[in-house]
Amino acid sequence: MSQVASLTHCLFSPTKGCQIALGALLMTVVGGGSPGVGAANPGLGKWLNGAIGLPVGLSMVILTGGELFTGNVFFMLAALLSNKVSPRALAINWFVSFWGNFLGSLFVAAMAYSAGTTAVQPWLGTTLNVAVYKASLPLSVAFTRGILCNWLVCTAVWIATAAQSPAGKFLGIWLLVSSFVAMGFEHSIANMFLIPLGMLNGASVSIAQFLTQNLMPVTLGNIVGGGLIIAAGYFYAYGERSEGTPAN
Repeated sequence: MSQVASLTHCLFSPTKGCQIALGALLMTVVGGGSPGVGAANPGLGKWLNGAIGLPVGLSMVILTGGELFTGNVFFMLAALLSNKVSPRALAINWFVSFWGNFLGSLFVAAMAYSAGTTAVQPWLGTTLNVAVYKASLPLSVAFTRGILCNWLVCTAVWIATAAQSPAGKFLGIWLLVSSFVAMGFEHSIANMFLIPLGMLNGASVSIAQFLTQNLMPVTLGNIVGGGLIIAAGYFYAYGERSEGTPAN
């Protein structure tokens, strides 16, 4: 993810949604295929869900470059506060990366459904339960879990950006992303895959429920966690404003 991305660069954002969705699919296949582990040892089951899946997705995003909305919340707001981009540039970046990621996530959900990846038990039950559970969260809970999620994700992105080696980048990503998944926090882009996959498999979740009960509050929480807590918090603690006119 570049700190200041062009609109052309953002147009490739569907591929980043695909990568996060593939990580979420891996998490579903491994975690959902190990119901005995979670039943016998819930803590170990949560760790297994976190350790395998989404760290792979975010590693693909970081190592191949591109525009992931949740990371761009941090990068673009930090750039805005430093007078390196304009509010218009931030709005365009967020809008295009969000909907591009959404498109990519939906594409992988449709492909996974078509391939029958989760068509049988125990994976079928996992996709249904995950979709219904996430779409049933109280708004305040979904919002708060979104804050905590992107607080950790943007810290992981920051560490990975600072690391010089691929191994260092992956370690920073793995430690924090596996932690947010294990603790049950909510990532808007991952949910763009997980809930639609459950819906395609027959989960009793409407489009309106998906959008208003989960995606909207989680996205707002992600903006607060990555934007206000990480970008704005660190900027006002340590940053200095650049001189000159913001870029368009």
